[in-house]
Amino acid sequence: MSLEKAFRPETYESRVGKMWDDAELFRARPDRDAPSFSLVIPPPNVTGALHIGHALDYTLQDIVTRWHRMRGYDALWNPGSDHAGIATQMVVERQLREQGRSRQELGREAFVEEVWKWKEHYHQRIVSTLRRLGCSCDWSRERFTLDPGFSKAVRETFVRLYEDGLIYRGTRLINWSPALRTSLSDLEVDRDEPEEGELWSFAYAIEGGGEIVVATTRPETMLGDTAVAVHPDDERWKDVIGKHVIHPFFPEREIPIIADAILADPETGTGAVKITPAHDFNDFECGKRHGLAMINILTEDAKINENGGPFEGLDCVEARKAIKNELEEKGFFRGTKKHMYAPGRCQRSGCIVEPRLSTQWFLKMEELAEPALEAVRSKTIRFVPESWEKTYFHWLENIQDWCVSRQLWWGHRIPAWFCEACGEVMVLREAPEACASCSSQRIRQDEDVLDTWFSSQLWPFGVFGWPNEDDKDFARYYPTDVLVTGFDIIFFWVARMIMSGLRLAGDVPFRTVLFHGMVRDAEGLKMSKTRGNAIDPAAICDEHGVDAVRFTLAALASPGSDLALSDERLGGYRAFLNKLWNAARFILLQLPEDESFERLDDYADEADDLDRYLVGEYLDLVDSVDKAYRAFRYDHASQQIYHFLWNRYCDWSIELSKPDFSDGCGSRRAQLRLTVLLDVLDGALRLLHPIAPFITEELWQHLPRRAGDPDHLAVAQMPSPEDPAVPVPTAFDRAAARELVASWLIEPVSGARALKTGAGISPGKEVILRLRPRREGGAAAIERFRERIAHLVRASEITIETEPPRDEAALTQVLESVEVIIPMAGALDLEKERLRLEKEQAKIEKELVGCRRKLENPAFVDRAPEAVVAKERDRVSSLESRLEELVRSLEKLG
Repeated sequence: MSLEKAFRPETYESRVGKMWDDAELFRARPDRDAPSFSLVIPPPNVTGALHIGHALDYTLQDIVTRWHRMRGYDALWNPGSDHAGIATQMVVERQLREQGRSRQELGREAFVEEVWKWKEHYHQRIVSTLRRLGCSCDWSRERFTLDPGFSKAVRETFVRLYEDGLIYRGTRLINWSPALRTSLSDLEVDRDEPEEGELWSFAYAIEGGGEIVVATTRPETMLGDTAVAVHPDDERWKDVIGKHVIHPFFPEREIPIIADAILADPETGTGAVKITPAHDFNDFECGKRHGLAMINILTEDAKINENGGPFEGLDCVEARKAIKNELEEKGFFRGTKKHMYAPGRCQRSGCIVEPRLSTQWFLKMEELAEPALEAVRSKTIRFVPESWEKTYFHWLENIQDWCVSRQLWWGHRIPAWFCEACGEVMVLREAPEACASCSSQRIRQDEDVLDTWFSSQLWPFGVFGWPNEDDKDFARYYPTDVLVTGFDIIFFWVARMIMSGLRLAGDVPFRTVLFHGMVRDAEGLKMSKTRGNAIDPAAICDEHGVDAVRFTLAALASPGSDLALSDERLGGYRAFLNKLWNAARFILLQLPEDESFERLDDYADEADDLDRYLVGEYLDLVDSVDKAYRAFRYDHASQQIYHFLWNRYCDWSIELSKPDFSDGCGSRRAQLRLTVLLDVLDGALRLLHPIAPFITEELWQHLPRRAGDPDHLAVAQMPSPEDPAVPVPTAFDRAAARELVASWLIEPVSGARALKTGAGISPGKEVILRLRPRREGGAAAIERFRERIAHLVRASEITIETEPPRDEAALTQVLESVEVIIPMAGALDLEKERLRLEKEQAKIEKELVGCRRKLENPAFVDRAPEAVVAKERDRVSSLESRLEELVRSLEKLG
């Protein structure tokens, strides 16, 4: 099968993917005699299509997996998806509303069936996208957080933590989403965006006379006030502590004035604070300290309930207006003023979150947090980059109990049953038939489900058969080696996995966490549908090809930093892959038509200067890419491979080798050159494969193989500094090989070509070329490459000169190692060349003025580092030398 002339990824991507699947290359083999490497996919939510952030996340995971697989590991990347309780229920309810239906009309069982249908549809879309991206997961092991095995793990976790006294049921103040009508954890509430609101002031009349003024941004909560707090040392209020105020709407309610040094601040406002224990977290703690009544005034949808007296049935906005009017009429209103504050908003619905007194299930976190802190402090778990440790430590050191129950229908139902006869609460692994206390069969299961993150925290060990710790997969693949994830879920998921892994599975869930940043647009703005700058990964894969998308994301992905994605970047890296395609095609076109070519063995001692140059550059590449992969610097690996293939391999090694193939590949020299080019291309494709798997596999399938090579690049051996996959010449000095070719072949050729291009001389036009070495030994070195230089420059004559320049009109370029001269006679338009030289002279004179001005500035010379000043002086010297050459060239034109 010949390689197509045009680079068109759509012609081979699906075929290559099917080839991998058919060969089952990505299946883990627990019984294989090889070290294991494992990671679990952060399970995508089954709420819809994947976005560009997912593409980054999964590209990085695939890179680390493929690299380990090619290093001989039994590499397992375990796939799966998350039921995503709140998010999924919300989108399905929205779909039902569009159809004129509701979950309440359907009932719980029918609604859950609708969600399963949604899950099956979008799950297939997600898997299809992952496969298209080249994700080398073991699809035979795919898991779902609501599948039977995982559900068993979730139930075991809840019961075990309950039995250990860490899970309890209590009535506490929680975050409540009126839009979703469910409790939320603190992490599910956004408090980052300040908003303009109003600070309302009103007065409470004090029994016996006088008044006390308080202020609030939520005046409707005054319906639930049960105290007014002042600081015990506040002289203004010492005499009224212990007295009561009169509620304007509930005069029968006793509302004491209490002293509380924690909550009241004499320096703020009047120094008095209204206390609503059932609707403010600080007030709730104050209420517990003083034994205050806790009056809930809100319904589930944030309307005033029966405790709101005349305001019952109003929503919060309506209630504020009505309360203001009533207070004005009664003479207690004291005005409002603009006020910036950050009301908590539900991450999913965007509604304002209401603190609400509610009976829920909670998980004590302090006991779980300490081992998780120690795991990171001791470097048992390594964060990349380490800067995220500080954020992690701060949260765990200040952690609060976690409200784990949710008032939803989609999710893991809490394994708790209530006896309606005696009130017994039973938390069990299996559903009971009767009450364990009174034997009544009037029992019902808790209607609530668990927070999605409660099940997600079990992912690293739940996918491997836990709680069956004898499972061979659990023994082989847990703990996992690496977790790749965004920094935005360090609390939601990463910290909780560490805590649950240590507590339940007996070890950390992973050894290393690689945090990546957020994908932003070209201007650095966050992508969103409302801004219109969101990028669909499927669309850019269609336009540029999967490998170009993967390469771009990898090249920009510095650990922990956001990346700016642009169409120009994608187009540029597609051009790179196109260049690689054309280079491989050129090499393959040199092979005999009968495909009989076999790469030579043990050719190292026959290598000439060009061979040694290319092998040396390739060995440097292997060293640097190996180091980059080990450090998770896929951005460095991408750039190093890019520059090697584009510059050293395509632009120079292939170009410099073309004279060797002028008569085919029948000669020993041509066969040797072709072998070196093939060996280095083979190795470079292996290094690039984890980042750009489709094009590298497709090209590798066309290369003549060496004995012992596998059938697929995906499982071929990764080059390493110890085994670079090419024969290395004996007594090999890489630096000397590079210096010889770069200085005395590449530099003269590039200089002469630049002169021809700048002067408008056709590349195919023959010229006379004079080369003047600027360093000792240059003449002999140039002589070694004379014929090759002549061929590549199209020079009819080459002279190597050591005497002063001839007095002739000539194109001249002074380079680091050699001065390149092309006599103008018969070569170009002399007037055009004069204009070119004058333009360059003006540019250098302008730059010299700037450099000299800087060196004449005492502030620069005295304060800048010596190395910087020395560099500037060297620059001036170089520019002056170049200017002299230009002046000399202009004089020669007459």
